[in-house]
Amino acid sequence: MFLAAPPPFGFLGLVPGAFLDLMTLVPSAALYRPWTVLTYQFVHAGFLHLLFNMMGLFFLGPRLEERIGGRHFLALYLMSGTFGALLSVLTPDVAIVGASGAVFGVFMGFARYWPRERILIWGVLPVEARILVIFLAAASIWGGFSGGGDVAHFAHLGGFAGGWTYLRLLEWNSPARKFRRQAEAVAPSRTGVRDLKRWEEVNREGLHPLNREEYERVLEKARVMGAPSLTFQERAFLERFTED
Repeated sequence: MFLAAPPPFGFLGLVPGAFLDLMTLVPSAALYRPWTVLTYQFVHAGFLHLLFNMMGLFFLGPRLEERIGGRHFLALYLMSGTFGALLSVLTPDVAIVGASGAVFGVFMGFARYWPRERILIWGVLPVEARILVIFLAAASIWGGFSGGGDVAHFAHLGGFAGGWTYLRLLEWNSPARKFRRQAEAVAPSRTGVRDLKRWEEVNREGLHPLNREEYERVLEKARVMGAPSLTFQERAFLERFTED
């Protein structure tokens, strides 16, 4: 549930202002209102605030969710928003609402896996995902320390940090990483053959078209050059779908 709440009226006059105040994060009071570290992510300062955040989530979220799985996507989203709340202690007395920190974590995740993918800003301006993240991070740093506007710049930066941290933890505990830790006890050639067989058996028809294309590309590399030729990220990508 996401609420658009133009103060002090609530959403279309239907949501009591006291309820919205209860969900709003004020970093200096977070020790006494710990629930707001999560709830602030579901309240917005108006319809446009809600719209822009949901547009980012709508266009970039599904592909990332398909890549890492729904459970991990939800965890990344909430962790990014929580990191946004934690970094907001740099502006301790400013009331903060909105899913921007969580959505920026999704941006980071998208750029991590598809750094050169072009994103159309306003539907007309193509910008690579990695460039967009760098620009938004730089703008947030500048805005945060210059104190400009009514924007939670540090929450945005915290969102980037949360998304990056979660993906690093996910990769550290991925099947590919576990494979590397166990591989010393197994003959490399036999292991490569078994892995290739498992990857070949995955039903690719049920995958998102973009993920199916990437899967076929990485699998073909494993066929031609052998499983040991795959990078850590490529192996983790294939292993992700053998779990389903």
